[in-house]
Amino acid sequence: MTPLVLLPGMMCDARLFGPQIAALGQRRALHLAALTEHATTADLARAVLAAAPPRFALAGLSMGGIIAIEIVHQAPERVERLALLDTNPRAELPEVQARRAPQMEKARTGHLRAVMRDEMKPNYLVESPDKQRILDLCMEMAMGLGPEVFVRQSLALRDRPDRQETLRGVTVPTLVLCGQEDQLCPVERHRLMHDLVPGSRLEILPGAAHLPTLEQPLATNAALARWLEE
Repeated sequence: MTPLVLLPGMMCDARLFGPQIAALGQRRALHLAALTEHATTADLARAVLAAAPPRFALAGLSMGGIIAIEIVHQAPERVERLALLDTNPRAELPEVQARRAPQMEKARTGHLRAVMRDEMKPNYLVESPDKQRILDLCMEMAMGLGPEVFVRQSLALRDRPDRQETLRGVTVPTLVLCGQEDQLCPVERHRLMHDLVPGSRLEILPGAAHLPTLEQPLATNAALARWLEE
């Protein structure tokens, strides 16, 4: 059975995929990549490839999806199927790039918690009974990774290339999934990726925003299970 490589979003660790690990890891080898040691998307992709099995299914959320596309760009022959969750194939917009430097300076000077609380986390989730629990987990993951990882990941995201042409060449079974209320990577961005990848499947999950793996775990698990069996 094809192993599955999971790539987490910015300032997240394996706990972002906790429900998926529990559901899918019983029958399939899972490899959790840490996107923490490099400051370019190219170097992050190379590091994942160096540690990954020879061939694998690949799923990434948010920043993890960006690195997943970069992996396909570098080594398409190694990816047997692709899942892109709440992500973006485009280069970063200038107005988003402009916010990076002040955020990195705050993180460097001891204010990472404030950056996550005030500028990141408010955009992540829909209103739900689970919202505070998930927000608390996001903060735990971010503070566990720390300011140096925040800076490296911010640089990688700020300077990433546009990879829409890479998606045009994808021929493996591909799932494009997002939360219906995602403000960071909105639905229209996922319709674009769906259009770019021939034969891809688009799933939009109600009751979720940027982190459907935690907000709607059962629906996300079901979508990933269908994709893995295609």
